[in-house]
Amino acid sequence: MKPLAIATLLAITSCASAQAQPLSCPPAGYERAELDALKANQWAMPNDRARNRLALALTPCLASPDPSMRDGIAFEAYAHWLRARQLTPQTMRALATDLEARLVAHDPNGFEPPFAALVLSEVARADRIEAYLDVSARQRLLDGALRYFTQVRDYRGFDEREGWRHGVAHGADLLLQLGLNPALSADHLQRIADAIAAQVTPEGHFYIYGESERLARPIIFMAQRGLISEEQWTAYFAQFANVGESPYASQAGLARIHNAKAFLQTIYLNAQLSANTEDNAMLPGVEAALRALP
Repeated sequence: MKPLAIATLLAITSCASAQAQPLSCPPAGYERAELDALKANQWAMPNDRARNRLALALTPCLASPDPSMRDGIAFEAYAHWLRARQLTPQTMRALATDLEARLVAHDPNGFEPPFAALVLSEVARADRIEAYLDVSARQRLLDGALRYFTQVRDYRGFDEREGWRHGVAHGADLLLQLGLNPALSADHLQRIADAIAAQVTPEGHFYIYGESERLARPIIFMAQRGLISEEQWTAYFAQFANVGESPYASQAGLARIHNAKAFLQTIYLNAQLSANTEDNAMLPGVEAALRALP
């Protein structure tokens, strides 16, 4: 075997071996008590290198079955550091790559992809506030977010013992931050709106954990950018008036009406109350769809 081929084989073997090693939660070098103390101290870490190193090591905790670790430690740490601009662009780009892979991870407990989406919403927000992703990386993030969101089939919300999963709501939060990004065009916004439509009335499932409101938020804020016309919005909202024949005769039909009304009413109320006039473009279509519902 040629030297180059041997080197390549060794590199692949080494990479596969590294990937086979499960990353730990809490991260190596940290006890749970230390993370609790960091939280109590508002995540203050004067050593920048240590903070960025911990941020890169904390992602496995998004799959933790312990909600106090998954939500109370990992997500809260990321939200604080990202909103305070305390992570370097290199760390944030690495986080984006790591979390995009976790969107498609197989987690039998159902925690990792939704919480990867939730942290990615903060990663996307940071890029919206001050761009650090290039065009191709931002496009990759959008494509991954849309793919994850439209494929969510686990509609579990809150469990008193296990905490939140909330895949649709967390995915909608990610799409909200992407839809607000001025670097995304009207075509990108239309793709986001179409993805939202795919989850407004999931077959046979009643949203009871505020999902309809979370689904409405990306639509409301994208409308306020003024890039989608009244005619486009009217055509978009018309699809939600189609709830099938005899919808009151089955649980599936009742779920469609319940979810469609919650989504449309949230958008209508917010557009009526908003001081932003751009979202008025939605009102004729939303009102027509609400009137058309049985």
